[in-house]
Amino acid sequence: MNKRGAGILLHITSLPGPCGVGDMGPAAYGFADFLAQSGQCFWQVLPLNPTGPVYGNSPYSSASTFAGHTLLISPDLLVGEGLLLKEEVEGESHFGPDHCDYEGAAALKERLLRMALRRFK
Repeated sequence: MNKRGAGILLHITSLPGPCGVGDMGPAAYGFADFLAQSGQCFWQVLPLNPTGPVYGNSPYSSASTFAGHTLLISPDLLVGEGLLLKEEVEGESHFGPDHCDYEGAAALKERLLRMALRRFK
């Protein structure tokens, strides 16, 4: 790794999203495209493991080192896969793009993921 380059540190949950926190959906793809277009070489995302209120939602105090956080699963991409209906996501989401609500987002994502799982089976 002899190449020097510029980048940015931004957790995925800091991206805008319709479900209370940012996720690995369209906003993440758009941000990666923006970084590439602006000549950035690196996107440091911080840990992506599960967090919870017991640990202050800190990615450095997780119950698992290897698991990914379910908050980062994009309902928009599940719609694209046919596992959710757009109306289900829009009907469930009531968050503004400038407000982060981990507990509300966790409850919403759990409901949406359960719907997607039933359809997947």
